[in-house]
Amino acid sequence: MKTTQSISRRKFLMFSGAATALIATDLIGLGRQVFAADAAIPTLTSVTPAATFTLPALPYAQDALTPYISANTISFHYGKHHAGYVTNLNNLVKGTKYAKGTLEKIIKLTYNQFLLSSIYNNAAQTWNHTFYWNSLKPNSGDKSLVPGKLSALINAQFGHFSDATKDDKGAWTNPGLKQKLFDAAKGHFGSGWAWLVLNKQNQLEIMTTKNADSPLTKAGYVPLLVIDVWEHAYYLDYQNGRVGYLNAVLDNIINWQFAEDNLPATLKV
Repeated sequence: MKTTQSISRRKFLMFSGAATALIATDLIGLGRQVFAADAAIPTLTSVTPAATFTLPALPYAQDALTPYISANTISFHYGKHHAGYVTNLNNLVKGTKYAKGTLEKIIKLTYNQFLLSSIYNNAAQTWNHTFYWNSLKPNSGDKSLVPGKLSALINAQFGHFSDATKDDKGAWTNPGLKQKLFDAAKGHFGSGWAWLVLNKQNQLEIMTTKNADSPLTKAGYVPLLVIDVWEHAYYLDYQNGRVGYLNAVLDNIINWQFAEDNLPATLKV
């Protein structure tokens, strides 16, 4: 299948709270990817008209990230985990005031609300996974970082993008943003996410969140890209080898152009 172009966060936010009407659209430029070979994988065309939230199509074919992330992993991660969060969310919000809200609004209203934790977790995981798929792109990695606002911010705040030089003990000698993002993702304990964000001071920041949490719950923070460090993101390909997964993602398929596109248009660098 032909790989479609990545979308910006501004466009991404328009479809992440998609209502039933989006079933008949192209989801802001993302081509439909109907995986007929695996009937268990829900697609936009398989969602019933009664659904409030839909499973967005992947921005590429499910085998497009091989050999770094296999089609088998995508079939489970997207087709079972991500689809499951969408199904659960629809069941949980049915008949409630949240049924007509956007994902972003639901996430913010239910964050840290114990009695609403199931709604929060499924809404947040639905949003996080859609953002994650767009944070990846075939044939990307280092070469997808081009001169622009993002590279200027990286150089100003981190000194440089990448220097993989290590000392005789295996420690980075002059790490750039890439190595620091790797370290954050590697060092995150348990399930969660590693993010590059623009904080409310208009500076780049690397952060990790646990479980379903995301920067959306922090006022003034703009997510730029994310790496999923839940084990289901890599276990079928790498078993417990998170390091191998992170190297593969950061070297080959992380989508820095997506991060560039997510910077506010009004940002001055």
